[in-house]
Amino acid sequence: MSSFDVVVIGSGPGGYVAAIRCAQLGMKTAIIEKYSTLGGTCLNVGCIPSKALLASSHHYEELQHFADHGIEVSGEVKVNLQKMIDRKQAVVDQTSGGVKFLMDKNNITVFNGVGSFESATSIAITKADGSVEKIEAKNTIIATGSKPSSLPFISIDKERVITSTEALKLPEVPKHLIIIGGGVIGLELGQVYLRLGAQVSVVEFMDRIIPGMDGALSKELTKVLKKQGMKFYTSHKVKEVTRNGNAVVVKADNAKGEEIVLDGDYALVAVGRRPYTDGLNTEKAGVKLTDRGQVEVNDHLQTSVSNIYAIGDVVRGAMLAHKAEEEGVLIAEYLAGQKPHIDYNLIPGVVYTWPEVSAVGKTEEQLKAEGKNYKVGSFPFKALGRARASADNDGFIKILADAATDEVLGIHMIGARAADLIAEAVTAMEFRASAEDISRMSHAHPTFAEAIKEAALDATGKRALHV
Repeated sequence: MSSFDVVVIGSGPGGYVAAIRCAQLGMKTAIIEKYSTLGGTCLNVGCIPSKALLASSHHYEELQHFADHGIEVSGEVKVNLQKMIDRKQAVVDQTSGGVKFLMDKNNITVFNGVGSFESATSIAITKADGSVEKIEAKNTIIATGSKPSSLPFISIDKERVITSTEALKLPEVPKHLIIIGGGVIGLELGQVYLRLGAQVSVVEFMDRIIPGMDGALSKELTKVLKKQGMKFYTSHKVKEVTRNGNAVVVKADNAKGEEIVLDGDYALVAVGRRPYTDGLNTEKAGVKLTDRGQVEVNDHLQTSVSNIYAIGDVVRGAMLAHKAEEEGVLIAEYLAGQKPHIDYNLIPGVVYTWPEVSAVGKTEEQLKAEGKNYKVGSFPFKALGRARASADNDGFIKILADAATDEVLGIHMIGARAADLIAEAVTAMEFRASAEDISRMSHAHPTFAEAIKEAALDATGKRALHV
């Protein structure tokens, strides 16, 4: 029986990064993946493929505005959805292959099969052919991720009533795509098909979309997506989803109890994700789960069993690939005797619509709830030279700073390249920068990043220079 210092169950961003860091620190490491390809949900049916489709559909949308830039395109322009999906799959295959390369490079043993605990130190791997191999693990990291959630009364047939997985490989552009859930997944995939010609309706139980982010971002994104043609039904509770042939009917009640009926040809259920521990046999190892099905962990991400750890979507906190990566590195360095740390307040969140949305730190709603005295600075992209030159005028950057110390407490942005710009915000907050610190940093001109400096100027009480 093979034995390892560390065995990682799950090869998503958290799992494979944990394995790499463990191997780098001299531990004999193995990784177990139930599917035939590495990379988990993110690389195979999540982050990477959705961004590939977003990129392809964005190119098509930009083509509609080429004339504004003096580029005249003659002839018929067609969408070839299958080619888009084929390209998406090629990106996925290349990325997954890159993970396999990294496993080989770092001498990490890869097992394909379902990993389940026999005890706290013994793991059985059930392979596709039904054979079982057992290995010994001095330490184990559970990185099994999450699966799409649903509602009890919805029957997902994966044909017309679908999850995000099926939405990445539809055989046609929907005529009317009804999205249940106004969070990141639904909005990103909704914009893909909106650009390609679908009518898109979003039904959200809360009173606004992206409800976990700052209210100002939600308001602006709603305005921009409405302008693009997306329809929203917020404060609506879905009560029935039925399919009749190629037709799907969604019934929902608004806040007054009044019923709306939406007729479409596809319904995407995007109401979040649930921790995935199926088949792990955690009880055999003595690992405790919470009432929500998450693996219970302490501040070191250690489970109720001292040599077993857990990271990513399967534990508490935001379900973000980069959060899982940080946790994987933390455990590896902790096992190596180092003293790593994670500031969860500084894990950024991103929505990859266009305009992009990103944030780090506290929202204005959170600061109000905490009774914190704060000040606000903001700057609109429409006042930015680079934004006008690129015709990306939507959005703004908003900085929240402590009223007394000027320390930055949160940075929220919606606009072009916000997904990349948020890194500057994270860096500043990691070093506990004040709004004045950011306002005095030289930003290259003309860039989108200048909006951060301008918002910081506004937050200090000085006037922004370009409004």
